[in-house]
Amino acid sequence: MVDKKTLDRAGLAHLSIVYLVWGSTYLAIRIAVREGSGFPPFTMAFVRVMAASAILLVWARLRRERVRLSLSEFGILAGSGILLWLGGNGLVNWGETRVSSGLAALLVASMPIWAECMVCIVDRRFPGWRMVGSVLLGFLGVGVLSWPILRLGNTADILAVIALLFAPLSWAAGSIWLQRRKLDLSDRAMSGWQQLLGGIGLLVIALLRREPLPTPTGEAWMAWGYLVLFSSVICFTSYLTTLRLLPYQVVMTYAYVNPVIAVFLGWLILRESVTGWTMTGSTLIIASVVGIFQNRK
Repeated sequence: MVDKKTLDRAGLAHLSIVYLVWGSTYLAIRIAVREGSGFPPFTMAFVRVMAASAILLVWARLRRERVRLSLSEFGILAGSGILLWLGGNGLVNWGETRVSSGLAALLVASMPIWAECMVCIVDRRFPGWRMVGSVLLGFLGVGVLSWPILRLGNTADILAVIALLFAPLSWAAGSIWLQRRKLDLSDRAMSGWQQLLGGIGLLVIALLRREPLPTPTGEAWMAWGYLVLFSSVICFTSYLTTLRLLPYQVVMTYAYVNPVIAVFLGWLILRESVTGWTMTGSTLIIASVVGIFQNRK
């Protein structure tokens, strides 16, 4: 069991940033990529991470931190960057062109469920029955959240839900991979390189999809600016810091704080509906995530 007295205070401060900023990120993404915003999803993500990576790498250089990578470091950051930014963030951007920010956040909240499954496979261990029950409870919650869209049978909306289920799986894989490979780089340099390398993957997908050149509205530009400065530069760097300073199960608690903030902001600002399906599914997922962390002792 994690003793609160042993938790790094700086790590907890960075975790509070992850709680607050990433909870609002889903709203900003929705504003930037929804119909009429002028930002194609993968293009928006690419421009966002390129701007953020430039800021972070210049910042690291000005602080005289090492930014040159060895071949092994390049491979680790390229692989984790693709998983985090193309597979994780890119799919969320695309999914939010069709579904509400609140639903996107709740589906992404299943990330610790995928992470636990992957850790068990990698470590070749069978989870206890309580852990199995918690995981199954989470998948039930995902099913409840997805059912209203699946029932309507709209192909585009169903594909968006599928993308939002693969996004947390990819993000969990990238996080676990990075955490198990300690790099002698500052958090700024590591974050900058990850976003730069992940951004190349986003550009490739944008080109393959033949996304049009962006023509953002003023509102979309403001959302984009918020995503670059607060989410990519400040918050993602804080996330990498928490992975370094805090136990994994403590870091992953953001997964059930963020969706609560996201659903509230989506309802407050965009008037997104909160239905009985939403409340039931979110309760099951959050209970599942809490159960997973409680059983990781």
